[in-house]
Amino acid sequence: MTKFWGDRSWESAAYPTTQGLFEPMQEKATNEDVAEAFRVRLKKVAGFKYVPKPMPMRNSTGAVVYFLFFAAQQPAADKIVQEIFAKYTHYGELPNG
Repeated sequence: MTKFWGDRSWESAAYPTTQGLFEPMQEKATNEDVAEAFRVRLKKVAGFKYVPKPMPMRNSTGAVVYFLFFAAQQPAADKIVQEIFAKYTHYGELPNG
């Protein structure tokens, strides 16, 4: 994960520390929270101007298997991808799921 992320900051995104009753505790973040942290990293660290929310990719049972990211410098590319993501973001979701 460190090679993919670029440094070890993914650890605090994936396992945030919160104050427990007696001492700080590490908890596991949701996949959505980790994906959002990576999206923000693409903007702030990698310097992409346009990084829409990633599209969840689902398996045949509707579970999110991974997130599809897009990053660009041009507004035209962002507009096209935003339209595609909007059309397919809920693709594969099961009713009431």
